[in-house]
Amino acid sequence: MRLTSFTDFGLRALMRLAGEPERIFTTDEIAREFEISRNHLTKVIRQLAAAGIIATHRGAGGGFRLARSPHDISIGEIVRALEARQALVECFRSDGGACALTPRCRLRSRLRVAREAFLRELDGTTLAECAYPARDGSPPVPFAA
Repeated sequence: MRLTSFTDFGLRALMRLAGEPERIFTTDEIAREFEISRNHLTKVIRQLAAAGIIATHRGAGGGFRLARSPHDISIGEIVRALEARQALVECFRSDGGACALTPRCRLRSRLRVAREAFLRELDGTTLAECAYPARDGSPPVPFAA
């Protein structure tokens, strides 16, 4: 399964947040650190907030941080949240797409099974296991609920 840049940026940001789960980060900071588009990252952050994976803070000192412990967030949950808008193939779209092969396609069911196996595998890995260390190299700090 090919992940979109949307999911790639989200995973990078979340891995960094997991390294310092108590800290509030800004979009500018993450975009600079990973050399990714700030505008694109802003959209990713909105979707992660809507999914309850991160919490946003407005005003002076605002930004975002993990909404839950990285031990309680699976990579599968993240990928599902970020890939919800992007169908793997046209026939997986919510409107069914317009693929001419759909009536007799033998690939669709196999792709569906493969996608689910991929996501099940990611469900077995937590964000804490993939935490990206702080810039100073210190180990990840435990999340205090």
